[in-house]
Formats: sequence, structure tokens, C-alpha cells
Amino acid sequence: MIEDCTGLILAGGDSRRMGRDKTLLEIDGKTLLQRAVDALRKVFPQVLVSVRRRRGDVNAPQVLDEIPDAGPLAGVCAGLARAGTPWVFAAAADMPFLDAAPIRALAARRGDFEAVVPVVQGHPQPLAAFYAARALPALRDVLAQPGRRGLRAALERLDVCLVHEDDIRPADPSLRGFIDLDTPGDVAAALGDAARTNP
Repeated sequence: MIEDCTGLILAGGDSRRMGRDKTLLEIDGKTLLQRAVDALRKVFPQVLVSVRRRRGDVNAPQVLDEIPDAGPLAGVCAGLARAGTPWVFAAAADMPFLDAAPIRALAARRGDFEAVVPVVQGHPQPLAAFYAARALPALRDVLAQPGRRGLRAALERLDVCLVHEDDIRPADPSLRGFIDLDTPGDVAAALGDAARTNP
């Protein structure tokens, strides 16, 4: 267990490209949300779920966005404020194959940084990243501003350790853990991948 960190699942998106609440989609008999909860419980002693409104199907403590409809940054801020630990690991609920090994590899890079963010296929992945509690004031400041309130904009305000693919592959050789499901096509591909992995 990574004792100084809380797992935070971001489940407050509107799933526009999916056309339905993607956290309720099932792979191997579990919803994406339950898979995320189970994955983070293997690594962290406490797991929170960030939601837009209270849900009855969540078997973990829930936190509401500090500013409604303000995107994932609002969920990260709410989670950091609630967690009570020096760190939070924030993960999107639509990453069905994320597991302990790459999370632990990222955790080992924290040091004195304010965030640890993987870079996959050249793109930072702020929805599978560690955030220090001391970064909360800077993140809230970005959240309060008009205009760019995304996590990528917020990272520009922090001292960030970017962890590139070559340093992640020993823990996740195919980078499978960083696959996210945004469209029905993504789900079909993931189901095929799951079937090949678990024949």
C-alpha cells in the first residue's frame, strides 16, 4: 500500500462522445467505475470517487466538484481537499486496464515535485497522475479563472515530473493501463483486447 496517498477516481464527466454514462459500461462483468475502485483499492488505503451529483451505485466515499460542471480539475481539487493525505492519485473512471505496477512506478518519482504525470504517445496524461496536497492552492487559482481551466493548463503552474514511455514500460510494457474509453469504438476494441487477454 502507498500509505501517504489517496486514490481518486474521476467519474463526473458527461460522456458526450460515448452517448451514455460510460462509467456503467461493463467489461468482464464489472462496470468501469467498479473496476477503477477495485484497482485503486489494491494500491491505496483510501479511495474517493469524484462525482457531479451523489450516486447510489458507488461503494466508496464520494466528493462533489467544488465548482459544478468545471471539468476534471474541479474533481481533483475536491479530492485533494477531502483526502487528508500528502498525495492524491487521480485516475479517470474510463481506464479499465490500469493496475498497480505502473501506479507504483509513478509513485517512485514523486520526490519534491508537486505532480507526477505520465507521458504516453507524446501526450501528458493528467488523469492518471499524482498530485501533492500542497499544489491545491495553485490548482484552485486556475479553477477560479475564466477561460482555460483544464488540468493541462493547471500543470503549467506546478513543479511537474513528466515520466516518459521508456520509464513506464518496465511496469506496463504495452502501456495498456493508459487506454481510455471515449467512444463506442474504443469499447469494442477494449472488449476484444479483454477477450484476447482472458480467453
